[in-house]
Amino acid sequence: MGRHFLKSWEVIMKTILLAACLTLLAAEAQAASRYVTTKMSCAQTQSVVRNQGAVILRWTSPTSGVPRYDRYVANDHFCSAGEEAQRAYVPTADARSCPVYNCKRIERDFFKRRLFPLRH
Repeated sequence: MGRHFLKSWEVIMKTILLAACLTLLAAEAQAASRYVTTKMSCAQTQSVVRNQGAVILRWTSPTSGVPRYDRYVANDHFCSAGEEAQRAYVPTADARSCPVYNCKRIERDFFKRRLFPLRH
C-alpha cells in the first residue's frame, strides 16, 4: 500500500508541475505588448521594440486591407532556439516600410551549414 501511495503522489506532483509550467508559458505569451504601427512613427515603433525586447505589432495591409500582425524583437536573445532575428519591415504613420526584426527559423543544409546568409 505504501508503494502505491508514493506512485500516486508522484503522478499528482508531475501533473501539478506540468500545469504550472503551462500556466507560466501562457502568461509569458500574454505579456507581449501590442501596438498599431500606423498610429506611430517609425522611430517610435523601433524604440518600443528596442525598449521592450519583444512586442506584437499590428497594422492593416495597404494593398489588401487585411489586418496583419507578428511578433517583433530587439535582437536574437528574444528568439527561440533554432531561430534568429532577421530584418523585416512594417508600415508606420510616417514610413511605408520601417525596418524592425522578427524571429525566423535558421535554414540549414544536410551538413548543418546555413542555406541563406544572414542579411541585416
